[in-house]
Amino acid sequence: MSKKSKSQEVEEEKEIQNNGETVMPDVDVAEETEGLAEEEVPVEEQLREELAKEKDKFLRLFAEFENFKKRTSKERMDLFKTAGQEVIVSLLPVMDDFDRALKEISKAGDKELFKGVELINNKFRETLKNKGLEEVEVAQGDVFDAEIHDAVTQIPTPDKKMKGKVIDVIEKGFKLGERIIRHPKVVVGN
Repeated sequence: MSKKSKSQEVEEEKEIQNNGETVMPDVDVAEETEGLAEEEVPVEEQLREELAKEKDKFLRLFAEFENFKKRTSKERMDLFKTAGQEVIVSLLPVMDDFDRALKEISKAGDKELFKGVELINNKFRETLKNKGLEEVEVAQGDVFDAEIHDAVTQIPTPDKKMKGKVIDVIEKGFKLGERIIRHPKVVVGN
């Protein structure tokens, strides 16, 4: 109970005792004002604490929203960079076929046909390069890296220097932007 209600009860009891005559209670006025001041301070502090909590909650929510905006814009940019990935991946076997065709035509000796197919191949490669496709460079003798290369098989090597190194490249690898979309298939020395 608050002090006001206690003082009211005391007054009512004194009235009943004095047969209805109103007598002022012997309560110090300074004590009542101190009690009220003590009650008001905690309320004010509570309000300040609540305000601080709400400010903190607002700042956290704002920071979370900013992080969300950054994350979604980054995801959107990544999506635009690799939007044609499925199409480009499906065109990679066509590029391999062009390489095989050029080898066979050069063996046949038909220079006119070779030049025509080579022009088409170059135009095709240049178009894919403009879309962000790059070949993963792998050469014979490179150190095998499981994150970049895809080992098809391992063969014993007579030379100990070739252990753990690329012996042959079976299929070229490609990356789109920074992401590898097809790992180069290699034979590794054992």
